[in-house]
Amino acid sequence: MIPIRDSIKSSRFPIMSLLIIAVNALVFMLELELSPKATFDLLQRFGLIPAKLTEAIFNTPGELSAYWPLITNLFLHGGWMHIIGNMWYIHIFGDNIEDRLGKLRFFFFYLICGIIANLTHVLIDPASSVPTIGASGAVSGILGAYLVTYPRAKVLTFIPIFFFQLFEIPALLFLGFWFIMQLQYGTLSLFSTGANIAWWAHIGGFIAGMVLIKWFTPERRYRRIFYSPS
Repeated sequence: MIPIRDSIKSSRFPIMSLLIIAVNALVFMLELELSPKATFDLLQRFGLIPAKLTEAIFNTPGELSAYWPLITNLFLHGGWMHIIGNMWYIHIFGDNIEDRLGKLRFFFFYLICGIIANLTHVLIDPASSVPTIGASGAVSGILGAYLVTYPRAKVLTFIPIFFFQLFEIPALLFLGFWFIMQLQYGTLSLFSTGANIAWWAHIGGFIAGMVLIKWFTPERRYRRIFYSPS
């Protein structure tokens, strides 16, 4: 399912969402200019390698530089479809969460969801030596927050098996189905090797978004969102 747009209009210009998209795009453009060796070095230094982080936690917990990949990997991508998919989801759903939280709260919410997503991936596969990159863990946090905040919103959706036809699907159904698929693939990945998608990072980020949206939303807006009888 490919979301085209949602039915919730933002009341403010989503500057932080667009900045996050712009930074990711700029970094990806720079990645494309690198040689294969430079790309390898980049991923080894700024990608999240669970085995390296696990070793640092147990052997050198005070070495702060070992933890930077929990953030830097959120701004690296492995291909056009990888970055386009993540940035499109930020474009569709991020503006509404930014509208609720405000610019700075949204930025820190995004990073913290990404960090929790990354830690979930490390917890599931602590010995992996494969660099993990991509914003999908943080994006999953946005999706989890959207599900809690706007469950009745409509998502105009293209379903590839129904050509030339769009469907308006409730956010609760669209995002609920998305999460079930992550759980399915994540469970299958526990019994297989060579998976190139960090499914459990998606799951961890989504749950983090569902939980943290309550604490990040300013009190006045929280009451309006969750307690208004309308």
